[in-house]
Amino acid sequence: MGRPATNKKQNLIDTAIELMWKNSYGSVSVDDICKTAEVNKGSFYYYFKSKAELAIAALEAHYEELKPLYDDVFSPTLAPKERFLRLAEAELEYQQRVFDKYGLVCGCPFVTIGTEMAALDEGIRSKVDEVYQSYERYFESALNDLISEGLIDKDTDTKERAQQIHGFILGQMTIARIQNSLVPLQECFKNGLLRLVGLT
Repeated sequence: MGRPATNKKQNLIDTAIELMWKNSYGSVSVDDICKTAEVNKGSFYYYFKSKAELAIAALEAHYEELKPLYDDVFSPTLAPKERFLRLAEAELEYQQRVFDKYGLVCGCPFVTIGTEMAALDEGIRSKVDEVYQSYERYFESALNDLISEGLIDKDTDTKERAQQIHGFILGQMTIARIQNSLVPLQECFKNGLLRLVGLT
């Protein structure tokens, strides 16, 4: 029995992020997405003008899926140091769940798709940049609270430090993906993150 027609668009979005994240944007065709999602190509082009448009929708959906987690981890009711500790734990737990599901360390989907397509499709580049700026605002807010509590230097450029923190996180995930091992995250992710924040 086929999937309900009302689920076709969501099936395409879910399938696209999964296939492009595990593999790459270029290696996944519209035919691959349609076959895995059990949706015909006519329906695909009813919902999306192109694979790039679907990729943008999939990236947005993935961000919206993760946003409640980030809202919880970076809740202003938590001490700012605790927010970064919980971020490290949440990232590792999430990567472990993905590994258990696919048998692969997939890293960050925004890196996987963004680095491949940033120079080729402005829509994808812009969406990934938008998501990254959103994440960095979480980091910046926590850094400002650390300054207010006197835990890091009051002259810290929090916007710049937030970008550095994000770069560290993405770098660690990329190494883990290349090595197909969670060891880099397990061994030094938390301590490295705290050092970069300015804490021990």
